Amino acid sequence: MNQQPTQPLIGSGLPNPALDIVILPRTSEITAGFKVQRLLPFRGRRMVGPFIFFDQMGPEILRTGQGLDVAPHPHIGLATVTYLFDGQLFHRDSLGTTQTIRPGEVNWMTAGKGIAHSERSPQAMRQHGGKIFGIQSWVALPERDEETTPTFAYHAAETLPMIEGEGKQARLIVGTLFGARSPVATLSETFYADVVLAAGAVLPMPIEQEERALFIVEGQVTIDADATIYPAGQLLVFKPGADVIVKSIGPSRVMILGGAAMEGPRHIWWNFVSSSRQRIEQAKADWREGRFHPVPDETEFVPLPE
Repeated sequence: MNQQPTQPLIGSGLPNPALDIVILPRTSEITAGFKVQRLLPFRGRRMVGPFIFFDQMGPEILRTGQGLDVAPHPHIGLATVTYLFDGQLFHRDSLGTTQTIRPGEVNWMTAGKGIAHSERSPQAMRQHGGKIFGIQSWVALPERDEETTPTFAYHAAETLPMIEGEGKQARLIVGTLFGARSPVATLSETFYADVVLAAGAVLPMPIEQEERALFIVEGQVTIDADATIYPAGQLLVFKPGADVIVKSIGPSRVMILGGAAMEGPRHIWWNFVSSSRQRIEQAKADWREGRFHPVPDETEFVPLPE
């Protein structure tokens, strides 16, 4: 077995010519006592298609009486995508939306010109405890849509296409994949799927997408004929146009994602994404001065970082 990489690898240092970069997670604390594993943005790779932010939440066991509490905070210029493997989260936003999300479901919130929201453990989970495990990602909006009106959309698990066969079970969260299309409305062409692989199953990465990546949630995989084993927690970013075959060493779960490269660079600061630095400065001032619409029934808020 080849030795596993201990640092993110870039360019010619990679063992496989189809790989552009391998990113290892960095631990970040999103609220007191709750840490996430952050993959994007990374200094060597800011985005994959429109995906500009990618966090793994958990897996973590919340004890009885304990919960995850992310108080109201703002966003501009992006869409948030919440997807769970275990547990539940309760979403509340400044549009007046309230929605509990469960495994296999999708919360897609388009921030556009500005929205605030909170995410908390539902009361039932606080009473009985339980596991929380999932992915929080952000999708940058096309420049023409950065100031669009904020919206929120919820999609139940049974409305998302399931692609099955040959040891694969893929739930298509967003976009198109293997001839299927998700009902989740997006503002740019992209794809995002949750794929469970049996031992020895192979997964061809869609070649029609310009930028593609694979995040290993659980298990281990190899790429093409390369003997290097990539374990859980790594984000593998592939070169455009490269034929890529992923093989599962044992039972595995992966997220595949990507899409067309954005039409220009994006700036990211705290919870704000924009093609304009000046717009981010305006968003800072708006949150500091309380000009975002408030989240109903919430009295707390996350202050602007100093």
